[in-house]
Amino acid sequence: MRMYATRPGGRRYHPVLERLSTPTSGTVALLAGGVLSMALGGLGELHSGWLAFAAYLALCGILGGFSRPRAAPLIGLAAWLCCNAFAEHRRGELGWSGLWPEGSHFAMFTVTALLVALPTALPRRTVRVARLRLDQLG
Repeated sequence: MRMYATRPGGRRYHPVLERLSTPTSGTVALLAGGVLSMALGGLGELHSGWLAFAAYLALCGILGGFSRPRAAPLIGLAAWLCCNAFAEHRRGELGWSGLWPEGSHFAMFTVTALLVALPTALPRRTVRVARLRLDQLG
């Protein structure tokens, strides 16, 4: 496994960022959502409000940075489950407020994770370095 990589023609080494697999991202999202709900409970913010929603959006963004774009729906679903069960309706009960409110929350969580994961997953430009030969210099 490579720990550092350099671009062709470059001299600086950059750490290689290994992306989490899709099932691992979903598991980490569920665990991190539970930890976040405990932290929100410690702050007294386990209710339907902007702080809990923003905290779960930030969690999706952080996890999206370490995951593949394919894992964005799992991250969004895990964040929606934890936010709905613990922050909005409390006591681990899933509540249904209707298709548009719940669907928009799920979409926001998923889009946040996807938008953070996409730029690092796009193919990088190839850097072409011309090779100089000594017989062509003179």
